Amino acid sequence: MPAKLIVILAGLIAVRAAASQVPDQNPTQPQVKVNVLNVCTPSAGEQKEIASALDHIPGHPSFSSDFEVSRGRSTLTAPSNLLQPGESTQTSDEPSVASYVRIRHELAGQSFFSSVQYSFSNDGQNMVETLVFHVRDPKELIQVSLEDSASSIGSVAAMLALNTPASRVRLERFGKPSVALARCTGSENSPAPDQSAYQPLFRRASAVLADYRRLLGVHQTVPQELAKVSGNGASRPAVKRSAKSGPGKNEKRSSQ
Repeated sequence: MPAKLIVILAGLIAVRAAASQVPDQNPTQPQVKVNVLNVCTPSAGEQKEIASALDHIPGHPSFSSDFEVSRGRSTLTAPSNLLQPGESTQTSDEPSVASYVRIRHELAGQSFFSSVQYSFSNDGQNMVETLVFHVRDPKELIQVSLEDSASSIGSVAAMLALNTPASRVRLERFGKPSVALARCTGSENSPAPDQSAYQPLFRRASAVLADYRRLLGVHQTVPQELAKVSGNGASRPAVKRSAKSGPGKNEKRSSQ
C-alpha cells in the first residue's frame, strides 16, 4: 500500500474517533439546569445559613422617611409559590383573582438590610403573607423572605389577629441556588418528615413576622386598603361617555 494512502486512512480514522467522543449537541435546544430545593430537610450547613440570615433581621429597626403602600388585583393562572403547599393551603387548577396590599419601608443607617416589604394577598380561598428583606450590599445573600398562609378564615382582620406562624423561609443567594425551609406534610404514600430539629428556625421566623406586623401597622392598613380594592375594579359599572367627551371623572390610570 502506498505511503500516501496510509497517511490518508490514518487521518480518517483519527477524525472518526474524535467525532465519536463529542456528544451530540443541538444548538436549538439549550441545556436546562434544574435545581431541586430540599425544603423539608435542609442540611446542617443550610440551617446555619438560615439562622444567620434571621439573626441579621433587626428587632428594633430604624425606618427612613421613604415608604410605599400599594394595592391592586391580580389574576393568578398558576400557583405563585413553587415550594410545597402548607397543610392549610388549598390549590386549584382554575385561574383565580387575588386582591393584594404591599407595604414597603426603607431602613435607615448602615443596617445589613436596605428595605423591608410586606405583602398580603387574598384570592377568596387562601390568604398569604410574605415578608421580604433586601440586603443593602448583596455579595452572597440577596434577600430573605418569610411566608405564611391559611385558608377557611372568616375575614382578613381575623387572619391578621391570629399571628399565623411562618411556614416558609427562603434565602436568595448570589450565584448560588436558593436555600429554603418549609413545613411539610405527609401524603398517602409517605409519612410526614420529622422536622423537630427545625422548630427553633420556625419559631424565630414566626417571631419576626409577628414583630413586623406590628412595626408596619398591617393590622390597620391591610383591611383598610383591601376594602378599597373590593370597592373598585371589576364590580364597578363602566363609565359611559360619548366619542367627543374626555375621560370620565371617575376614571384613573395607575401604574405599579
